[in-house]
Amino acid sequence: MTFQMSDLCNLLDEYLEPAQVAEAYRAYLFGAEAHEGQWRRSGEPYIFHPLEVARILAGMHLDHHSISAALLHDVIEDTGTTKEQIACEFGHAVAELVDGVSKLTQITFESRAEAQAENFRKMLMAMTRDIRVILIKLADRLHNMRTLDAMPPEKRRLIAHETLEIFAPIAQRLGINDIRLELEDLGFANLYPLRYRVLAARVRQARRDRREVTEKVDAAICQRLTEEGLPGRVVGREKHLYSIYQKMRNKGTPFASVRDIYAFRIIVDKVDTCYRALGMIHNLYQPVPGRFKDYIAMPKANGYQSLHTTVVGPFGIHLEIQIRTEEMARVADVGIAAHWLYKSGESAANHAEKKMREWLRGLLEIQRSAGNPIEFLEHMKIDLFPDEVYVFTPRGRIIKLPKGSTPVDFAYAVHTNIGNRCVSAKIDHQFAPLRTGLMSGQQVEIVVSDTAQPNPHWLDFVVTAKAQSNICHYLKNLQRDEASALGRRMLEKAISDLSLAIVDIPPAGMVAMLKELHLDSEDALMESIGLGKRPPVLVARRLTQGLIRSEGASVTPEAPLQPLVIKGTEGMVVTYGKCCRPIPGDPIMGFISTGRGIVVHTSTCKSVASYRSRPDRWIDVAWEEGIKKLFAVEIKVAVVNRRGVLATVATHIADFDCNIENVTMEDRDGQSSTLHFTLLVHDRRHLARIIRRVRSLPNVLRITRARR
Repeated sequence: MTFQMSDLCNLLDEYLEPAQVAEAYRAYLFGAEAHEGQWRRSGEPYIFHPLEVARILAGMHLDHHSISAALLHDVIEDTGTTKEQIACEFGHAVAELVDGVSKLTQITFESRAEAQAENFRKMLMAMTRDIRVILIKLADRLHNMRTLDAMPPEKRRLIAHETLEIFAPIAQRLGINDIRLELEDLGFANLYPLRYRVLAARVRQARRDRREVTEKVDAAICQRLTEEGLPGRVVGREKHLYSIYQKMRNKGTPFASVRDIYAFRIIVDKVDTCYRALGMIHNLYQPVPGRFKDYIAMPKANGYQSLHTTVVGPFGIHLEIQIRTEEMARVADVGIAAHWLYKSGESAANHAEKKMREWLRGLLEIQRSAGNPIEFLEHMKIDLFPDEVYVFTPRGRIIKLPKGSTPVDFAYAVHTNIGNRCVSAKIDHQFAPLRTGLMSGQQVEIVVSDTAQPNPHWLDFVVTAKAQSNICHYLKNLQRDEASALGRRMLEKAISDLSLAIVDIPPAGMVAMLKELHLDSEDALMESIGLGKRPPVLVARRLTQGLIRSEGASVTPEAPLQPLVIKGTEGMVVTYGKCCRPIPGDPIMGFISTGRGIVVHTSTCKSVASYRSRPDRWIDVAWEEGIKKLFAVEIKVAVVNRRGVLATVATHIADFDCNIENVTMEDRDGQSSTLHFTLLVHDRRHLARIIRRVRSLPNVLRITRARR
């Protein structure tokens, strides 16, 4: 039976003023007229979809602005209605909500992924201004999932994947458990229909097999509550299918090994009763060690509060018991939406709202650091799966972090400047590596230095979106500075090859060049040269073209062309080919690679021959005298198979003040083996001394420098 506007009005009458219900009805009439002649794939008039979205929100008791916006949420996107018209008819608040939910349909994007990411970014930024935007979007997605059967199979799978990857985690982050559970099960059913049907059949069978046991447990808990004089009620439930499937997939276990399929909720009157009921449960059934969690004392990031314990019930069946107050139960079901039910006091709903505001502030910081919408979306995906650990600052403040977080994640959670300047960490008063995984209950202290800066290697182990986005943001700015400095040196060298200097370029010539290339500053031009996007020779010729004509200047054939000096301090804009691993002392060439700056190769590298067809991309380079940086180089050592031969070779290498970055062993014929070392050396002379020493060892057959 189709849901009607009269049914929605009856729901709204339960908690809204008559004038507010009338405003929602007026929004329905406006939306129905705007969508006149539009039909859904299911064959229903389009207005039925906004009605169902509004019904879902009415079940959460959202305010009349949210209901009106739900009824109008597609008119900007799918009809000729403008945001200004909605603002004129229903006010600025409703217009902002509708605009926040609407997709960006008037902008052309390079790819579907970029369009989706930008739509998601826009929606989340609107959410930071008004949380109701995401509540409307979640209700919209839920009804679309309920009616997904009308879509073709490929489209169903695409929408289901997006739902499980983004929208269900958002619902969980906001604590809206009812919507999250339904989104997950509907997403599971449409993404993996066969797996869903098989698992559903197994759960139905298990329910029949264990009905007597669960009824017995329910009766026993109710009886014990009465005996102890504890006011409360018991609600039995099954774990939803997607949760069971995730547990089976993540742990690689069959259905028969998933024990805690059944859970019981005990709803009591106040917090004190929760803990008393916990003691009663542990007296009634044997608790499972390590399976107790106190989310009342330490709520989840979405404001969720409850006591969780797992006990061994009749016949050895594991049962999960959740104990909470009525208010906690309401917040657990509708999350941040409970804010509209509890308007004062230190309620669980207000606690949930505080947690959401903290998260939204974090979103804004991630948005500022992200370079583009796709990067923002990737950081958000990381942030949407917060399986938390709880650690302490030296002053006793509790910091919540996702599972697997490291001291660097902790540092950024405390403050961005702490993260940017951290150099080491103490865990429980003991120094520990920055990549150490944190565990609940540990005390973490960060050691900082004013001269420190984020390390690119941190991106290999940090897990929080805030840490990743801030590190990436810093490194991008650093790369821009390095690229600009390198680009200026490359341009100066190219101009000097024309027997001119960069100071000879008149300001008007540089301005004309920037205008021609649609660049806003000289630094932007230098950065594009340094990143390999514009060959410096062509830029130099363009800048000096007028000078050559007017003054008769030309390249002097006898004048030697000076190579670009490689200092080893250029950072990320000069890299060294892994095919040949050049080191100071090697004759070298530079290849200008788009986005990477200069890639340095040895003159005898195979890449030099293969790239000869692109002479405009090659640049003469030379090592700076007295360069101090360490460079990676590979050597191959053929040895006789003897016990301790690897240790002997490694020890003699280390004696020459050389770091061994990596070593692997390759067995050849049982009598001999080949050791592959990656060493960090200063130059060719340093490497030559090492090779001479290793070659003289008794069990060494042959040693060569490796080139791919």
